[in-house]
Amino acid sequence: MSELATARASAPAYQGAIGGLPPQSNLLSDRAVVTEAYTVIPRGVLRDIVTSVFPEWQGTRAWVLNRPVSGGATTFAQSIVEVAPGGGSKRPEPQAEVEGFVFVLSGSLTVIIDGTEHVLTEGGFAFLPAGTDWSAANNGVDPTQFQWLRKRYVPLAGHAPRVVVGNERDIEPSPMPDTDGAWRTTRMLDPEDLAFDMHVNVVTFEPGASIPFAETHVMEHGLYVLEGKAVYRLNEDWVEVEAGDYMSLRAFCPQACYAGGPSKFRYLLYKDVNRQIAL
Repeated sequence: MSELATARASAPAYQGAIGGLPPQSNLLSDRAVVTEAYTVIPRGVLRDIVTSVFPEWQGTRAWVLNRPVSGGATTFAQSIVEVAPGGGSKRPEPQAEVEGFVFVLSGSLTVIIDGTEHVLTEGGFAFLPAGTDWSAANNGVDPTQFQWLRKRYVPLAGHAPRVVVGNERDIEPSPMPDTDGAWRTTRMLDPEDLAFDMHVNVVTFEPGASIPFAETHVMEHGLYVLEGKAVYRLNEDWVEVEAGDYMSLRAFCPQACYAGGPSKFRYLLYKDVNRQIAL
């Protein structure tokens, strides 16, 4: 295989929402599951008729994947946002106390943050602290899709988060201990900086790699599968997931997985961190 072919074969993929409607001949059965411990939203249900319109945006539709609900994850909202060419928003965030993280799946998104312009392409991201002055626009010729995570910021005396802009492809992944790199994490926000009360990572498993124990912890998760497939253990259940699927996990939901192959299994991961439990 040539060097170019090798590079293309190993290049990251970023599955977006499918949209459209299935044919009338399709069966109704699907993999969607909603429990008090977790939710699985398979890509096949992300269709045109379940989109939302955000009034602050023009030429835009969104698939809302998570919102705080009783019995589920409560710390964050997460959406796939699709912006048509020429669309966007001058003031995307309607709540000054809410921070945001955008991660581009396809196309390009031009964001202006405190007067500075950044063009985000596939794998590009921006962390936007609460109260940041920013705008977003699709100045290209094709639709743009991106993940948008929103969280009410929990202030910490003596610490103030900063804007972070980059591309996950430019960050060296960190291998997880004792895995020989088969399980690795790309950290887009500094895990040592207490100013951040959330982390957003890209987690990668080589085919056959696993989380070899049931993680059970206080952090909530939003997991959006970017590439590949796996079998996930959620609470007492095994569920199959693939690129374009989404999982929302409440605090203390046991979780583990096996990467199914033949390609890498990668997902975008949100978690709330670095704050004392409010009582």
